[in-house]
Amino acid sequence: MDQRFIDVLTPYLRFHNGEPIGPDSDLRALGLDSMQAIEVLFAIEDAFGVALPDDAMNDTTFATAGNLWKEVQAALTAQNNGSGGVPVSAA
Repeated sequence: MDQRFIDVLTPYLRFHNGEPIGPDSDLRALGLDSMQAIEVLFAIEDAFGVALPDDAMNDTTFATAGNLWKEVQAALTAQNNGSGGVPVSAA
């Protein structure tokens, strides 16, 4: 996870007490609810210039910071491979 990701995510974690956010950080326990998850999604897409796939937007993705970061990385990789956000295997 990079610092930009953490900086985008942190304002939506109302129970975050300043402890480091790591891959295993439980986003629900830190206060992320379903409405904020949508806001986080838009904020991440704006900050990273990617579109996360609809099928990745589920409870598992938003369970931990690491799971969400994996989706961001996958979108960045797809974009860098020139597939415009579509997984390379599906292109």
